[in-house]
Amino acid sequence: MSDQSQAFVLHLQSLAESNRGALAALRRSAGFSPGAYPPAFPYVERFVPGDLHAEDSYRLALYVTAALFARNPVHVEGRSMAAALGDLMRERKSDSIEKRFIALLAADADDLPNYLRQIVALLAADGYALDYSNLLNDLSRYLNPFRPDDRDRVRQRWARDFYKQLATSEN
Repeated sequence: MSDQSQAFVLHLQSLAESNRGALAALRRSAGFSPGAYPPAFPYVERFVPGDLHAEDSYRLALYVTAALFARNPVHVEGRSMAAALGDLMRERKSDSIEKRFIALLAADADDLPNYLRQIVALLAADGYALDYSNLLNDLSRYLNPFRPDDRDRVRQRWARDFYKQLATSEN
């Protein structure tokens, strides 16, 4: 899945460079359930493996990732969303960021895209980038209803990344 994720992010980056209309459609898709906004189909469906169903977690993760990328189209390999948010909290010294992060960790699969949209908007406002291929892989695990242990592992990794950034500032 990693090669697929990287190919998808490269596709999103090329759209950011050459097709503002595509990014606008992907941004608007965030107001709908993942995969339910037809104008986004041309930019995402070609990356959905043929054997997946409409509710498959990887397909949903592609749409969520595309909408988030369209909001903050700056990709930095190896930088997790949680680490970027931890850096933002360290810089701003704002408890509300930690509260948003904890709400994200507590979110169920249906609400997760809304919480992520708020967090990516915060990161974008301050110029923080993240690794979207990493996020795509995490989301495909988080959104999988048949593997709740994977969801817990993603939450724990996000928590470690976030709090590691805070601990770095304290040392």
